[in-house]
Amino acid sequence: MASERDPSVFRTSLTDLVEELLAHEGPLPIVAAGDPVLRRGAEPFDGQLDPNLLARFVAALRATMHAAPGVGLAAPQVGVPLRLAVIEDPAPVSEEVRRARGRVPQPFRVLVNPSYEGIGSGRVAFFEGCLSVPGWQAVVARHTEVRLTALDEHGRPVDEVFSGWPARIVQHETDHLDGTLYLDRAELRSLSSNRATSELWAQPTPEHAAEALGFSLPD
Repeated sequence: MASERDPSVFRTSLTDLVEELLAHEGPLPIVAAGDPVLRRGAEPFDGQLDPNLLARFVAALRATMHAAPGVGLAAPQVGVPLRLAVIEDPAPVSEEVRRARGRVPQPFRVLVNPSYEGIGSGRVAFFEGCLSVPGWQAVVARHTEVRLTALDEHGRPVDEVFSGWPARIVQHETDHLDGTLYLDRAELRSLSSNRATSELWAQPTPEHAAEALGFSLPD
């Protein structure tokens, strides 16, 4: 009998899982917090999906991200435990928000087996949400600048420094692949419904929310 970790068994089950997902029309269903797949470290990608199936899966992730809408989506968020994520941000924000948050447009990228490390000690906090935790946002302090290492969908190495909001997206999506949700890093006193965030905390930075809700921000 094959062991639970037999690579051939895992390969077959992942192929079947992705084929089953892609057999349905429209965006892929997004897994919500509480599903164990979001709390387990994802399996490194090493060819479990053939190039054609990988390309189709990446296209489906991108379409699902757009439909949500969001600026990033990790494979575990659609129930597939692979170290694979997509990011893209047109950054449709005001100049004031762009300056305050460092939110600038990011082209579509596929991140395979990504990891990041913080550069320097700088940390910055902003409200953040997640497609797998619908209806809520909370303030998360993250590295201001990170170095990302990964592969792209063609197996080419990626070694790049991100700062500002793009660094936040990279951290958020890579965390998903380690079984970490943004709530694990959040100031829980800041937890707000989308409605409250929009009506009360729409300022470019969360200082007002910190004062009113009683939580601290990084120096």
